[in-house]
Formats: sequence, C-alpha cells, structure tokens
Amino acid sequence: MSKGETYLILGGGGMIGAQVVHRICRELQPRAVIVCSRELSEVQEIIDHSRQSFPNVKFVGFGGDVFLRAEWNEDEEKLHLSRGQLMDSAESRADLFDDVFHDFDAAYLRSQLTKLILQHKPDVVVDSINTATAISYQDVYTGSEIAKGSFDELQKRLVNEVDVEQLKIQTASVGRDLEALLISQSIPQLIRHVLIMQRAMTEAGTRLYLKIGTTGTGGMGLNIPYTHSEDKPSARLMTKTAIGFAHTGLMFLMARTPGGPIVKELKPAAMVGYNNISRRVICERAKQGAPLHLFASNQEALRDTLVLKDKEDLYERLEPMQMVVIDTGENGLFTKGEFETITHMGQMEFITPEEIARHAVLEIKGSNTGYDVIAAVDSTVMNPTYRAGNLRHLALEEAESLERQFASEGDSPSVALGWLGPPEIGKLLWEAHLLKVRFNTLKRVLDQSPETLAAEISSLIENNTKLRNTINSVGLPILTPDGQSLIRGPHIRIPEVPGANTVNVTPENIDKWAAKGWVDLRPQNFARWRERFTKMSGRPWRLDEQGSAGIKREAYPHEDIRVGAVVGWIFNNEILGYRIK
Repeated sequence: MSKGETYLILGGGGMIGAQVVHRICRELQPRAVIVCSRELSEVQEIIDHSRQSFPNVKFVGFGGDVFLRAEWNEDEEKLHLSRGQLMDSAESRADLFDDVFHDFDAAYLRSQLTKLILQHKPDVVVDSINTATAISYQDVYTGSEIAKGSFDELQKRLVNEVDVEQLKIQTASVGRDLEALLISQSIPQLIRHVLIMQRAMTEAGTRLYLKIGTTGTGGMGLNIPYTHSEDKPSARLMTKTAIGFAHTGLMFLMARTPGGPIVKELKPAAMVGYNNISRRVICERAKQGAPLHLFASNQEALRDTLVLKDKEDLYERLEPMQMVVIDTGENGLFTKGEFETITHMGQMEFITPEEIARHAVLEIKGSNTGYDVIAAVDSTVMNPTYRAGNLRHLALEEAESLERQFASEGDSPSVALGWLGPPEIGKLLWEAHLLKVRFNTLKRVLDQSPETLAAEISSLIENNTKLRNTINSVGLPILTPDGQSLIRGPHIRIPEVPGANTVNVTPENIDKWAAKGWVDLRPQNFARWRERFTKMSGRPWRLDEQGSAGIKREAYPHEDIRVGAVVGWIFNNEILGYRIK
C-alpha cells in the first residue's frame, strides 16, 4: 500500500460504503476517491461532507446501476432507466438477455462497470454493494410461476381457441414472461458480473479488490425468522445466501487467476447497523413514500370465509402513524421492539459499519485481520462485537426516551411494524407488550389464571383505542377470548395466500392462523405464556456450579417483562435454538 492511490468505492452511498470512504480518507491519504451508488443524491451528500474534512483529496461521484449498460445510466439522473422499466420493454428485455447469455466481449464493452473501472483506473476497488440481494431479489420464483401460468393458458387456447388474434396475444404474453424468467436467473447474472469485474480490473492494473460480502442470514441458519417481510422459510432469502457464497467461490477463483488483482472478502455474520434513531411518520414501502395511516378497528364475526385485504373505505381512516424507529439501512426500518429482538443475544445480534470499515482499511494496508474469507473460508466470518453490544443498550435507551417524549402527542408504541420478518414475530412482540402494559412483571402474570389474563388483556384492548388501532393497522388481527370474533383493520397478514383474497374459516385454521400471526386473547394462549414465564422465572444459575460456568444461556435474568428480550428468549428456547457462532 502506498500513499496517493486512487480508490473506487462501489456502493459508497450505503452505511458501510460511507464509513469506508471516511476511513480511507483519514488513514490512507488517497489521491482520489470515486464514490458510486444507485442514487446520485446519496453520493453528493457523502462527497460534500468529505470535502470539508479532506480538502486535499479529489472526489468524483457517480449515480447509477453498475449492473446495467452504460447507455442506460444517462448523465441526467432523471433519464436513468431502472431494471423494472427495462423489463417493460421488449427491446430492452432482449438487450438484457444478450448481456447475460450472449457474446461476453460485446457485453463487457457495454457495461457501466467496465466504463467506470477503465475510466478511473483505480488502484483499489472496495465493493460494498449487496450483490447477493441485488441479484437474488429479482425473484426467479415468482417469475417461474407467472411463466408457467402463461404457458398453461396458451396450451388451453391452442386446444380450444379459434380466434387467431387471441392466440397471437397469448403467445406474446408467454414470450414476455419467459424472457423475464430467464433474465432473472441469479447464477448467469453473477457469473457475468464477476467476469466483467475481473477483466476490467486486470486491464486497469488494479492491485486490490476488496469485497464486503454477506452470509445472507446474518450468521443464522436455515431456520432464520428475519426475512425481508415475506414469510419463512423464505426461498428468496435462501437464494441470497446461495448467491452470497457462490460469489465467494467465484472470487476464490478470481484470486487464483494470474495477472489479476489481490482479492479479499469480508463477510459480516451479524446484522449491520445502525444509521440513525428518529421519530417519524411511517411510510408504506409499496406506495413510494405514502404515509401508513391508522384505521379505526372493526369487529366482525368469524364466518366461512375471511377477507384478507378489505376495502379501506369500509374503515375510518385516522391520522398517519408516527413512531420512534431505528434505521438500519439496507436491513430495514425497525421499531424498538424489532431491533431489541433481532439484536438479542443468540439471535442475529449486530455489528457496526465503522468496525467493518476499520477491518477493510486494515486489509487494504496489508494487515492480517483474520477475517479475509478468501484466505481462510472456514474461519473468517465477522461475529457480533463487544462494542455493538454496548451500543445496543444505548440505542434502546435512546429509542425508549424518544418514545416516552412523544407518547403524549399520540404516537403509537414502538413495538412491531411486522417488517422484521413473518407476522409471528409481530404477534409475539405485541402479546408480550400487552402483558407488560397490564402486569409489568413475570411474577404478576404467573399470579393470574389464564382466564383472568384473557379478560384483563381484552379489557385493555377494548379501552385503549390507539393500541388496538395500531396492532390492527400493521396487519395483525386480534382474536377475541371466545374465539368467535376478530378485531381487525383493512388488511390481514396471516393467512398468506398468493393470488387469493378470501379463505375458508375452520376451527383448525383459526388455531393455525392465531399461532402464526394473530394476537390471540384466548385463555389457551395465555396458558402457554404462563408456561413460558414459569421456565423464564426459574433460577438463572445452579448453586452447584461456580463462576461464569453457573450462568446458563437459557436463563432470563430479569424480573420485569422486556418485550424484545422475552421474544428473543422464545426464539432461542422454543423455535430456533441458539446460534452456534
């Protein structure tokens, strides 16, 4: 490593990329830093901030998608074509197919990535793009279902249809769906991406390629409950892990290719966070920033069918939902309860972007951090850290302080939005919160019968309109103690039935759905909570063992109900088991 080098930071607008930019400028005295990200506004913000602190460094910014052709990233950001827009055009779908499956040399020359590397000839490329997410979440599974459905429909028409024009329309539909499916395949895209990267860096004389990779599951296993809002087990999330480690394998080959750069990979094995903690209006992700409104709850009798997504005009629309949240960047926007759960010891836990950036700069310098996956695949994942453990308490304290500050203004309690994973997490968080609000401690819960608990929590729900409306408005219905009625909002997350808006209601289904994603006020559910609290309130250590050996990880060491800690305990001891490493 020498002073005055040029650094290309891919994904420089993200949490990790921004910290890498800052650390490189502070420690390595670069000649120039090229910051690249999808959004030019993110890039410009980082560059403006960095120029003030490092006036001797030349900064260059780029906003666009490096996985696409350079011609699709016009100079004016408003002219950029997203992948979704490209998929809407038959011509651009054909071009995307060519770039993945046809002549490599032609695709290489058209690539935005090639243009960036050959133009700036960086000495070091730091790639903090979450490549596995970008590729795997194009969702080949949905594409397969659509293509299969189109083909089946065409077969029916070939047998029964006499209208030639209709057959032409259906044939065109099948062709479009088939193209979309082929283009969305992960492995061909990844291979083409790695080959372009390798060739461009070799031609540019790049000395080091450092990838910030991913385990896909934050160090957890196949039973990970924390998906990107879809239910578990998530095939798309498993694809992310598969692509993340396929990428590692391809970079292993890249590192063994003569004439190319040194190749290293850091692979965090915990949730990366956090960016900021704030109180804000919650926006619906599917509606491009539109606020998520509270709705006044309705109660309806359970009949043979259940409408999962009801007409919103049947419910009184209230004010936008405001809540204290913790922004963890690409991982998502978490409530205090969700953050407390995912970072709970034995769950995903977390590591900070500053720590990752520090190790990245050490690897650039040539230090042996012990975390280079390419050098030692079997022993290099970055585990949760002591610093993050301390900051976890500070983050939760700050979120709780803000929550108390704005509670008088009518904010919803920061418990669960349901975006952390399947509805089961939100259900457990809200049920634990209800027990905390009414009883506060494990002992007071254990002093009550299941019937009393059901009656008390039902009374709390009935008398606390904001609490009831918040639970319903995030998609969690409330099953009344008699099991005969639902208190609900306009949409219900569970059951999850793709392509259907009604389901048949049976006693068996009610039990299944209540366990999966309904706040269940029936006595039998509170009997289960009492069983949990009985185990949790047992001795946290055994008297016949001395020192730290006597402290068992199965213990719940608090007397009061700490919502995220309780749910974390449930995942550790009932549902998932403890993380191994």
